[in-house]
Amino acid sequence: MIYRALGTFQVSPLALGCMGMSFGYAQIHEKDKMVKLIHKAFELGMNFFDTAEGYGAYNEELLGEAIKPFKDQVIIASKFGIYQEKEGSWDLRLDSSPKRIKQALEGSLKRLGVECLDLYYQHRVDPKVPIEEVASTMQELIKEGKIKAWGMSEAGLPSLQKAHRICHLSALQSEYSLWHRAPEKEILGFCEAHHITFVGFSPLAKGFFGGKMAKNATFAKEDFRSVVPKFSPENLAQNYALVELLQDTAKSKNATPAQIAISWILHMQKAVIPLFGTTKEERLVENIGALSVPWQAGELEDFNKKLEQITIVGERYPTNLNDKVGK
Repeated sequence: MIYRALGTFQVSPLALGCMGMSFGYAQIHEKDKMVKLIHKAFELGMNFFDTAEGYGAYNEELLGEAIKPFKDQVIIASKFGIYQEKEGSWDLRLDSSPKRIKQALEGSLKRLGVECLDLYYQHRVDPKVPIEEVASTMQELIKEGKIKAWGMSEAGLPSLQKAHRICHLSALQSEYSLWHRAPEKEILGFCEAHHITFVGFSPLAKGFFGGKMAKNATFAKEDFRSVVPKFSPENLAQNYALVELLQDTAKSKNATPAQIAISWILHMQKAVIPLFGTTKEERLVENIGALSVPWQAGELEDFNKKLEQITIVGERYPTNLNDKVGK
């Protein structure tokens, strides 16, 4: 596995997101199995792990316990600025005030079992707090040795520009996949020009690109996908054309749909680090296998031509959450 630069860090070309291990998908998975999964990821060469205060305290505690044997050999990212006003509700609240940031960081450090956090993201831009104030707080925390680097998540270009002028951004984490390519318009270019690593979450479209989800799948109300317009019954059926393209391509390349989805990102955007989540060891191994999927001359162009013929329908967030991105 060839590592990549992220600020002063060397990180694996794929990152493992821990959110789904205990949050967002209507199930808290067995701790011992998740610890074993994280250990397996490390054994296979992954050293970049992602969590957030907004995923609930247990998510950070789980990752903290898992990395104990090798915590000095991995890069841990967490996030501040989002909290659930009511447990189980998707009506998320924002607070990036300096006081709240410092409180959140102390909690994250304790739960993760570390004295300094490698990478600290603002989970969403808070319109009530000037981004310059947030960036200054990050600068202060870096000087204090509480964090090594900071980043933003789902931020728009104006906020990125303002923040970066105050305190160097090491990373931007936003969605990037076959069905969400908006960052290509201006964000990826800005990141490349300013040496900001782009970490692309949901490369498998919340499990959709794995090819295992039925065209008429439904979701429990505790499952985040139940409120995502892209996954509504009528939209899911139309968007399934993308899964069929992945399945056909996978057959021709002796790979899986998930591997095609991840390898497409790796070949389209060589500076992007795909951030995937899984709770199954076999899926972990499968996803890492995407690093070995080759694209011959002309194959990527042919695939992209077919991709252009597919119309993706539905927003990626419900209205109350869609209003919080790109700010």
